[in-house]
Amino acid sequence: MKFNKICVLGLGYIGLPTAATFAAHGIKVTGVDVNPLVIQTLKRGELHIHEPGLRQVVEQALQSGNLTVSSQPEEADAFLIAVPTPFYEDKFAEYEGRRYKLADMSAVIAATKAILPHLRKGNLVILESTSPPRTTLDLVRPILERSTLKAGSDFYLCYSPERVLPGQILRELVENARVIGGVTPESARAGHDLYATFVKGQIVETDATTSEMVKLMENTTRDVNIAIANEFARLAEKFGVDVWEAIRLANLHPRIDILNPGPGVGGHCISVDPWFFVETAPELTPLIYNARKVNDEQPRFVVSRVQEALGSLKDRRVAALGLAYKPDVDDLRESPAVEVVHLLQEQGAKVKAWEPFKPHAVLKGIHISQTLEDAIWQADTLLLLVRHAEFTRFDPVEIVAKTPARIAIDTVNGWDRDAWQRAGFQVHRLGDKKSSIASR
Repeated sequence: MKFNKICVLGLGYIGLPTAATFAAHGIKVTGVDVNPLVIQTLKRGELHIHEPGLRQVVEQALQSGNLTVSSQPEEADAFLIAVPTPFYEDKFAEYEGRRYKLADMSAVIAATKAILPHLRKGNLVILESTSPPRTTLDLVRPILERSTLKAGSDFYLCYSPERVLPGQILRELVENARVIGGVTPESARAGHDLYATFVKGQIVETDATTSEMVKLMENTTRDVNIAIANEFARLAEKFGVDVWEAIRLANLHPRIDILNPGPGVGGHCISVDPWFFVETAPELTPLIYNARKVNDEQPRFVVSRVQEALGSLKDRRVAALGLAYKPDVDDLRESPAVEVVHLLQEQGAKVKAWEPFKPHAVLKGIHISQTLEDAIWQADTLLLLVRHAEFTRFDPVEIVAKTPARIAIDTVNGWDRDAWQRAGFQVHRLGDKKSSIASR
């Protein structure tokens, strides 16, 4: 199939890079977002998200005229839905005493309905948003078929998950393998033809539900592996072992690859996707459920260890370094670092946070400093929550001259303990037998 114009619904961390990449390869693209601030920002030639290399690609796409932005979809040859699928904060279900979260599919429903007036015979519709199994068949298809057109015969319908790493999105969009799940083989082939516009990695065709499950399996596997690393950190503290050394030694085995512990799991994928499995099959997912509970509880575990190190949190002045959910990105969604800050404040700590990738972020109830110096200059404790490369390069001798803090708490093994101790800091690491935050 040939595609002259496509419409991308959702201009976030996936939708905007995808739209700009298609535009860079000569396709006319209308990027749609319901947030007027996003549209206004892009029309000014500015970006609302940080991703290396994205600004140049978007600017060129806008200047060429191949990319335009709008608050409403238009007629096109293909429609890509790349909107958020978070879970509800206030809605839960329960199975045999296990309380679990429910997916909020309202954005997918709204985007699908927005396509209806523009859907024509021969069009291709692709859902990219991470979704519970059977969303394409049981949610998206019935809405689109209100047009009287039938999926698989009158128009093509696919599910194709994004599988990219923040910080490397533009490269991985092109180089990573792409899974195309169609409601029919013909739909999968149409999706293959569209992504072949720029994808250099392998493009694999399958059915829609398999494609949905592939994405969830990938992120759930990561979540379970992180959960066991976090439990290892708790065990190491109990037994007086340095978990970082133990992990290093265990990973010398050729078939072992233990991940690193930390303050928890965040982002829009790993911390959310496993719940989609639990929601759709709670009777089959006790392992997935319990891994999620371990990682969801990790911020509270970290705060308990900080409290042990400080004796009391009331009126302690803490500089929280990093708010992103992972190193070297500006994405604060579902970030465990944010949760740690909230919990510290609930215990009476006075926290100033510094997030170098998003210094102007606004988070309810959190003081975000505009500079590192402002965050640390009156602090009595430095708390490393994210392993940003910038933080790992800190010279403790320079830092000690800028702050009265003499306690450094490292939750991600980002600092050289000996160097910081030589500079005059009392250093505590999560999962470290030499740390005073180890269990007694």
